Amino acid sequence: MGDFKIIIFIMAILISLTAIANKRKLPYPILLVIAGLIIGFVPQLPNLSLDPDVVFVIILPPLLYDAASKTSWHEFRTSIRPISALAITLVFFTTVAVAVTAHYLIPGFSWPLAFVLGAVVSPPDAVAASGIIKGLGLNKKVITILEGESLVNDASALIAYRYAVTAVTTGTFVFWQAGLQFLLVAGAGIAIGVATGYLFVLVHKKIENNPVVETSLTLLSPFISYLAAENFHMSGVLAVVSTGLVISWRSPEVFSYQTRMRTKLVWDTLIFLLHGFVFMLIGLQLPAIIKDMGNYPFTEILGYGLLVSLVTILVRIIWVLSGAYWLNIFQRRKNRADTDLKKETDETWKNVLVVAWTGTRGVISLAAALALPLFLLDGTPFPKRHSIIFLTFVVIFVTLVVQGLSLPLLIRWLKIKPQDNKNAEERELQLFLTTSTLHFIEEDLAINLDSKSQELLKKKYEGLIMDLTKEIRRYKKAKRNDEIIKPPPQDNLLNAQLQISRFKRELLLKLHKEGDFSDAAIRQVERELDIDELKLNLQVPKQE
Repeated sequence: MGDFKIIIFIMAILISLTAIANKRKLPYPILLVIAGLIIGFVPQLPNLSLDPDVVFVIILPPLLYDAASKTSWHEFRTSIRPISALAITLVFFTTVAVAVTAHYLIPGFSWPLAFVLGAVVSPPDAVAASGIIKGLGLNKKVITILEGESLVNDASALIAYRYAVTAVTTGTFVFWQAGLQFLLVAGAGIAIGVATGYLFVLVHKKIENNPVVETSLTLLSPFISYLAAENFHMSGVLAVVSTGLVISWRSPEVFSYQTRMRTKLVWDTLIFLLHGFVFMLIGLQLPAIIKDMGNYPFTEILGYGLLVSLVTILVRIIWVLSGAYWLNIFQRRKNRADTDLKKETDETWKNVLVVAWTGTRGVISLAAALALPLFLLDGTPFPKRHSIIFLTFVVIFVTLVVQGLSLPLLIRWLKIKPQDNKNAEERELQLFLTTSTLHFIEEDLAINLDSKSQELLKKKYEGLIMDLTKEIRRYKKAKRNDEIIKPPPQDNLLNAQLQISRFKRELLLKLHKEGDFSDAAIRQVERELDIDELKLNLQVPKQE
């Protein structure tokens, strides 16, 4: 009962603080972490400990699934090289760099223990990354790279973590076996995730006109995917990400407009609550972590934590800048005659600096540290367990608060103008749909309309074409004005509009498969179609 009361209390706090953060334009993850720290030191409140199993089995799958379902497969595929370099190579490089630092500079850290610490703090967190960069108007490719990295890197880090812990508990480690095992665990996790995704796609196709059941299935799918992979000791993280990408890719075909609208509302609320709890739980853990440290010199261990934090930040900056430098040399040689190269290069380096500075750690690192076993196989306590947990917390706090608060300042200092081409692209997509629809009305509409109704339809779309053309020419990014509600049409006109809506949806599906427009623009126009179709269906006479 006590835990239930504190959960309700935390929920009230996070809702209030999020409302304040949105009004004041503050990064809400940082605000919630600090609030958790303050609440954690209130003596009258019971401690709410973070159970690693709850994080990995209950919290992590829906967060990863939601992030993957909002990721464009086209954009993810085109950015696969930088995503792989950050999510796989950089994770292992950071693990090694932190391990070397811990082994030589922190007393009592053997090589296996040092690699455990390196694996724990190496992956930037998907939840923290999305919370920090939200609303900053970053370049679309930068967002794709950062979000794609945070989706994949957890798997790399957790696999490295698994073998580092095994080395500590058993005292044995074979590098080539670990490398082969990594390929097997990652590849099988992806395969299980893809198979699970297509299985759920088939199930959704069999279900018609039941938004409640379909929405419930979307809530179930990440857990099924994660547990299926983990049951075979494969990567549950990559399985969930793969499932989310597959279902997101096929969603225009399998989900009705009612399901899409209901699913969006349910998932937006769920992810909001999970995000808030995650960040507040991070702050709430500090009192218990300090208590477990016992008589260990606090200033000394804090200094080591700041040292490890500095290494994780510098390694990322060096890795990203050096990789971008060599790529830039190659492009400069290739495009030597390009007159716009200098301007493009300047913008590229600004975006590279943003990627290099955005390496916030989060709940995955803390859960991995807390999941360390209490004892070795021989019954002795796991060495340096409390030190690893505290060092991990310091790294999370430094990267989340320092880098998170300074990122908007860096963007302002670099004079990076917010890029929001989504509205312009939506207008272009709407213009394409509208002109194609007008041609459909004139040439292929199967319903015979009287001349007045047909002229009314044509004038509607001709007016839309004119308005959209003006907006595109003037590069307007303001939101569209609310449409004027017209009187209910006659039956034939209503049927014609429903048929037009089906045509537009099929055309939008074709464009989604071809990848000429971004998923963000397609989803926004799709949502407008959903709303329009809902209005039309409300006018259809109900069957007695």
